[in-house]
Amino acid sequence: MAESAFVWGTGRRKSAIARVRIRPGTGAVVVNGRTLKEYFPNEEWHNAAIAPLKVVGKAEGFDVFASVQGGGLTGQAGAVSLGISRALARLDREAHYSPLRKEGLMTRDSRMKERKKYGRAGARRSFQFSKR
Repeated sequence: MAESAFVWGTGRRKSAIARVRIRPGTGAVVVNGRTLKEYFPNEEWHNAAIAPLKVVGKAEGFDVFASVQGGGLTGQAGAVSLGISRALARLDREAHYSPLRKEGLMTRDSRMKERKKYGRAGARRSFQFSKR
């Protein structure tokens, strides 16, 4: 593999979609043009986003460039995590896939917001009932 060649991975969670590119490098992580600490200030989001790199043991071995749209920061962190996992698995399936699968990082979290129904205040909540 050439030094400048990228490996792509797409991650989704809730309403967030992340397009992730990885390449061998120094461990720089850039999300929407900002550093990881800038974009995900909360330590929980930060750790969730780079969890696949820690599981594989290559936290300093890859440069990660992510473009994220939609959702909130929790969903975006999950989407970046899945995108990194998929890119790592595509890069070297034999070495990376099974540890990532064991940690649950290769599974897309399918939970989405339930749609609002007509005649209801939300997805399930009714309007307030008035007896008189």
